[in-house]
Amino acid sequence: MKNNQLFGIAALQLQLAEADNLELLLERIQKTKLRYPWVKMIVLSELALRGVGTQHARELPSPEEQAFCRSARELGIWLVPGSMYEKRGSAVFNTTPVINPQGEIVGRYRKLYPFLPYEKGVTGGDEFLVFDVPGVGRFGVSICYDIWFPETTRALTWLGAEVIIHPTKTDTIDRREELAIVRASAVTNQCYIVDVNAAGPQGGVGRSMIAGPEGEVIHEASADEEVIPFEIDLARVAQVRERGMKGLGQPLKSFRDARVHYPQYGPDAVSAAYERLGPLKVPD
Repeated sequence: MKNNQLFGIAALQLQLAEADNLELLLERIQKTKLRYPWVKMIVLSELALRGVGTQHARELPSPEEQAFCRSARELGIWLVPGSMYEKRGSAVFNTTPVINPQGEIVGRYRKLYPFLPYEKGVTGGDEFLVFDVPGVGRFGVSICYDIWFPETTRALTWLGAEVIIHPTKTDTIDRREELAIVRASAVTNQCYIVDVNAAGPQGGVGRSMIAGPEGEVIHEASADEEVIPFEIDLARVAQVRERGMKGLGQPLKSFRDARVHYPQYGPDAVSAAYERLGPLKVPD
């Protein structure tokens, strides 16, 4: 049973190098909790630990993941330490651990859609991750390019997610379009989205965004380093889903109640139009 209390989250948009950032991340996590003691969850950006490069992949649990677990336990916080490359057998995944205040891994989410053809050598995951914060509500995780596929966010809300934690690493000119997708995903799924980008040499453009269940921008960061503390109210999510966005659209109920057959989801679905698009490759 929810008590519908406010829940404090801090998104850390940090100046990160393409190097081992573990000590810096642990320091920033600790400073954030000391500065904002009401914060109960801290979220970092995609590949915050070491940046791009499958040569950084480690089997999990790793010493670095265990260090994040100790930090979460010592500070008594939920910690989503961005993502890191995970080696599993011959495959490499882009993986986000979720750590509870007891320092336990409650789940590891493996990015479903690596940014191909650029994120070379990375295998896509095949499972969604939602987790419950007792007394607060249900959270889901997606990573960066996943949000370009509306099915991913809809699946998380179908599984009950009211908040989507979304670590990102974008240093390219399409950040404005990504932010449009963040807002659209929040309003069409009537949920909070915590989109955390990096700044500096690793992430470049920053502009992390916190969006609310009516598509409102709670905060859009600059391109510089920012610590973004804010509170979510999941009673508001419940109200918007029950009464509609601004008392109007109730898309989750309509999706639930409709009897629509989507041709792209059939077991043997093939699109002649999509087949004509050609191979997935870097443009010449």
